[in-house]
Amino acid sequence: MSLYDIPLHTLSGADTSLAEYKGKAVLVVNVASKCGLTPQYEGLENLQKRYEDRGFTVLGAPCNQFGGQEPGSAEEIETFCSMTYGVTFPMLDKLEVNGDGKHALYSELTQTPDAEGTAGDVQWNFEKFLITPEGTVAGRFRPQTLPESDEITKAIEAQLSA
Repeated sequence: MSLYDIPLHTLSGADTSLAEYKGKAVLVVNVASKCGLTPQYEGLENLQKRYEDRGFTVLGAPCNQFGGQEPGSAEEIETFCSMTYGVTFPMLDKLEVNGDGKHALYSELTQTPDAEGTAGDVQWNFEKFLITPEGTVAGRFRPQTLPESDEITKAIEAQLSA
């Protein structure tokens, strides 16, 4: 199955898929509002602003599987993200990234190994997957890797047109 074929829903409940972003590099990130890593929203928004005109978007995927750190409703999540961090990038509806209820998107993404060669379950909130403009996974970055790190910015830039 292509990543583009997996059905998704936006935070507002509309049907979508990664096909909407075909031709763009996409950084998919499982996010949470009440996590010690939540300040990474700022770096994610900076990436969005820095690269959106070059064919890039961040795609937030709220997840409540790690310590119950995303307990809010879609409206609460949207308000928190926009009011606290000025988030302008698209957000998906809450989904599961591990376990029996793992969303099909994450069933595909988690097959990709990180820089150390380890694939499998998402470790925590703010794990990042870079998808190429052609719809394949170009990289996996663990939660502690900051959005604006050289590792991530170089990987994004390698996927963007000049």
